[in-house]
Amino acid sequence: MATETEALNVFIDQDLCTGDGLCAQYAPDVFEFDIDGLAYVKGPDGELLTAPGARVDVPDKYRLDVIDAAKECPGDCIHVRRVADDTVVAGPEAD
Repeated sequence: MATETEALNVFIDQDLCTGDGLCAQYAPDVFEFDIDGLAYVKGPDGELLTAPGARVDVPDKYRLDVIDAAKECPGDCIHVRRVADDTVVAGPEAD
């Protein structure tokens, strides 16, 4: 698990997204749904990043919300990684 000071980033695998909406409920400033019914990450300017594998840095105030969203996601499609070394922090590849 990442410490509270380590920078994290997050991306969504839309091929696995089930469209349940939990991520947007946990962290609406980080996740949003597009017209295709799938979740995407939002850039710092609030713009939806729809390119496959697009990553955004996790704002400190949303760290726990983003990690919880990854843990609770029914599609196991949210990947949270430590920026420094790309270590998995939460998501389908986490221990």
